[in-house]
Amino acid sequence: MVSGTVGSGAVLGAVVLSLLAVPAQAATGEARAGAPNGLPAPDTTGLRGVLRTAVSQGAPGAMARIDDHGTVHTMTQGVADRSTGRAIATEDRFRIGSVTKTFSTVVLLQLVDEHRLSLDAPVNRYLPKLLPDDRITVRHILSHRSGLYDYTNDMFANSVSGFEAVRNKVFTYRQLIALSLKGKRTNAPGAAYSYSNANFVVAGLLIEKLTGHSVRTEYQNRIFQPLKLNDTFYVHPDTNLPGRYTRGYLTAGANGAYVDATRQTVSWAQSAGAIISSTRDLNTFLSALLGGRLMSSARLVEMERMTKVNSTMAYGLGLRRRDLSCGVSVYGHTGTVQGYYTYAFASKDGKRSITAVANTSANTTVQDTMARTLESAFCGKKAKSRWGSVVERHEDMAPGSARD
Repeated sequence: MVSGTVGSGAVLGAVVLSLLAVPAQAATGEARAGAPNGLPAPDTTGLRGVLRTAVSQGAPGAMARIDDHGTVHTMTQGVADRSTGRAIATEDRFRIGSVTKTFSTVVLLQLVDEHRLSLDAPVNRYLPKLLPDDRITVRHILSHRSGLYDYTNDMFANSVSGFEAVRNKVFTYRQLIALSLKGKRTNAPGAAYSYSNANFVVAGLLIEKLTGHSVRTEYQNRIFQPLKLNDTFYVHPDTNLPGRYTRGYLTAGANGAYVDATRQTVSWAQSAGAIISSTRDLNTFLSALLGGRLMSSARLVEMERMTKVNSTMAYGLGLRRRDLSCGVSVYGHTGTVQGYYTYAFASKDGKRSITAVANTSANTTVQDTMARTLESAFCGKKAKSRWGSVVERHEDMAPGSARD
């Protein structure tokens, strides 16, 4: 691990670029017999089966990419565009939803390394009178232990009509925080884990206040450019995905109809969920993060210090841990945004990573199925077929939402 911070300050000298170098990728192929880090070989046949199942359950398309010590496995099922029938491809860009939270956390932890922010300081020290309780710290925000109400519970209580009401709307951070403060807080600061998009709206406001730049600029200078994430963008409040992308479809009610949700501002999420990326770029990001190339070793340790959520999940600072059936733990984040489910996780050392995406949402059966991609990628043929009954349903967006 490097002990210094890679950020806008060190901006991109030769030393930084060498630290961030990503191993050359080999051609797509079947799994090798084992891996240097002791993980079972990925079960690519099983992974293809998971994607087929997701499509049979209502996802127009599904895709996955594994990067494993320089070997790349890619697989796809179904379509990226229901109107044209174009096949989904792992080169396509898509909305990553709450995986954005990990990017936002990286920026803030870099600011901690730069001595511009303290994790245990009250948020109100940096943003006076923003929150009604001076006990809420930056650490509470990043670990979902602030007690701030998740305003998306109300916003998307009816998924389709709620979405259409905000599809083209542009919010300020403070407007979103005001929506959160209308709701009853879930717990006292630090007392319990309770997932809330409001926390990472506060994170975005902190980034902009401390740096004097937009989150887009900070993402670009600190993460996108150094890692050469050429498919990764923050376009808010533009509604378009640049370049080649897979369209996203929101399931509308019990009859299985679809609403094309691709074009939207995602202003209801912003620094909590508005980044666009690709399977390659997310794997590159997670490998760099867990490999210790985006922040000091001390900050990475804090990011990985977890609060147990249930028997298979824990949450650190903008980072999830999933404990798999074979005893392996993986680190990353899930992402739910209208039209897309994303699972982006890597091994503890960052040397094996997977990003798996289905281009649908409001379909919890598909969401549960996509969780099984982690088992195939990290447990191989040792995966237990019945694992996956406990997953974070709706936690990334509107935990209590119902379908229209």
